[in-house]
Amino acid sequence: MKKVKGSYEDLQQKIRSLKTPEIEVWENKYADREYKIHLDIPEFTCICPKTGLPDFATIIIDYIPQKSCLELKSLKMYFLFYRDVGIFHEHLANKVLDDIVKSCKPKWAKIDVIMNPRGGIATRVDAEYKKGKK
Repeated sequence: MKKVKGSYEDLQQKIRSLKTPEIEVWENKYADREYKIHLDIPEFTCICPKTGLPDFATIIIDYIPQKSCLELKSLKMYFLFYRDVGIFHEHLANKVLDDIVKSCKPKWAKIDVIMNPRGGIATRVDAEYKKGKK
């Protein structure tokens, strides 16, 4: 069977270096206390790298901040960037996790990417970061 190459497929080789908008942060005034922040993004869209059709998802971000917290307007702009990006679900979860960790340097973070079913298959990808562990 011949493999059909989608127009976005080449991007998958460079996904770690994909230039995304900066996620801004603000100073956590309760850095002495451990608490969890839960963010729910129910209207995420990106492009399927195989078909070029839109993919829809809910993205859930949970994190324990240290010195800074994620600024929500810049986070929204960050996610809007993906509207025209062809990306595999697994790459999406890990790229978002990398970018969140880079921006706010949390003690812990978890990203859940819950893709709407397509072709009878529902996909959920969870990626997790713990300070001091790769």
